[in-house]
Amino acid sequence: MRLIWYVAYGSNMDPARLGWYLSGGRPPGGLRSYPGCRDCRPPRRTEAVLVPGGVYFAGESRAWTGGMAFYDPELPGTAAARGYLLTAGQFADIAAQEMYRPPGADLDLIAVAVEAGRATLGPGRYETLLRVGVRDGVPMLTFTAPWRAGEVAWTAPAPVYLGMIAAGLRAAHGWSVAQTVAYLADRPGVAGHWTRADLTDLVVAAPAR
Repeated sequence: MRLIWYVAYGSNMDPARLGWYLSGGRPPGGLRSYPGCRDCRPPRRTEAVLVPGGVYFAGESRAWTGGMAFYDPELPGTAAARGYLLTAGQFADIAAQEMYRPPGADLDLIAVAVEAGRATLGPGRYETLLRVGVRDGVPMLTFTAPWRAGEVAWTAPAPVYLGMIAAGLRAAHGWSVAQTVAYLADRPGVAGHWTRADLTDLVVAAPAR
């Protein structure tokens, strides 16, 4: 059984949010139902992760409205994330659901991404797999858009979506309200759209699981 670290940098940093991808169903406040994974067991481990690059918000989510989180390894700085130790099949099924594809088939591109560092299944929003490191001998993978942050217009994320990201950041990294606000306030798509006062209210209201 091959294992993969799934590196989540968006709403899936919140373990409750990830649970909907694993077990299926529709999360509260969402517009989309998820079929779930073939193997719905929880992750074997979870760990706080920092990877080079940055997170930005663009496009419009079909599940939450507002901008979606994407990772660009060439942005300056460090992206805060959460690593989930999953089977390769679980990772493939989560990736398929993010790509609006039916889960249930292993992705050959996982091996390509592990070896080459990058693999693209299609032109869609989360159809590019990236290897962002190795931990305990296990490859660390995430998925993002094929474009760079500077190639698209940035859009503000919806409150419910940003609240899940805030909850995930606090739970994964043990950050204070102030640390979480400072991190989010600088993200492209948040900066200029969300005030620090509004972010503070959002972070305070978001449960740190």
